[in-house]
Amino acid sequence: MKLVADHGSDKPENSLKISFEFFPPKSEVMESKLWASVERLAPLKPEFVSVTYGAGGSTRSRTHATIERILSETSLTPASHLTCVDATRAELDGIARDYWAMGVRHIVALRGDPQDGIGTAYRPTEGGYAYADDLVAGLKAQAPFEISVSAYPERHPEAGTWDVEIDTLKRKVDAGADRAITQFFFDNDLFETYLERVRAAGISIPIVPGILPVHNFSQVESFAGRCGASIPGWLRHRFAGLDEDNVTRQLVAASVAAEQVLDLADRGIDQFHFYTMNRAELVFAICHMLGRRPQSQGLAAA
Repeated sequence: MKLVADHGSDKPENSLKISFEFFPPKSEVMESKLWASVERLAPLKPEFVSVTYGAGGSTRSRTHATIERILSETSLTPASHLTCVDATRAELDGIARDYWAMGVRHIVALRGDPQDGIGTAYRPTEGGYAYADDLVAGLKAQAPFEISVSAYPERHPEAGTWDVEIDTLKRKVDAGADRAITQFFFDNDLFETYLERVRAAGISIPIVPGILPVHNFSQVESFAGRCGASIPGWLRHRFAGLDEDNVTRQLVAASVAAEQVLDLADRGIDQFHFYTMNRAELVFAICHMLGRRPQSQGLAAA
């Protein structure tokens, strides 16, 4: 078995591209936690940071406020999520124009979860953009946004076949998507097979693996079951018996995520998108193992 140190951690730090996802806070305590994480991770100079968005305006104002603060108080490049659910074309077009006027140049365009929750039937909103490819085309019509979309290495739960899955991604690319960010996964072989399918279909945009550090295994396992992501037996074994042992669980989580990212780097992947859950510790440690250093630290070392 190879030691983690034998992996590609000696690659030049600037050869790897990283990005982070945050979600808008619901309280003052959560807001403090979010900005502590932003301040901790900002010196790593990510390509962009995305901020999630709830359907039907459930987090619209908070997403907008978070994006606005990122623009005004940091040097980070924000990317706002937008979904098709519970909004008309006119409403989404207006939001897009407002973002452009604010200085936002990057949007993560998503269909969004069904109105009644994951696992229920999706219904296009009357008068709205029906699917993500429609939203991508609509956004490009408003302004020359850089647009990221979603991708699913294990197939979206609603895609009955791989042909449907790949065709869905292709439609988003044809509409103008610049990059795809994947649902989280833990089996790198599945990602590699998916990438081969995508390239065989003539899709050439970057496919960026979405990395989820496991802060709470039970919660991740539950969420994975709802969104169609598999939990390998070896991963379940790693976290067995640690529900009440937070310290050891965090050490294991850091090891698991670092091994996954370093193995992907060995396979030639040079872009990673981290689902931070508004927590910086594990993400910072993983980036450190990749050779990424805060700019000030790098200058001091030089």
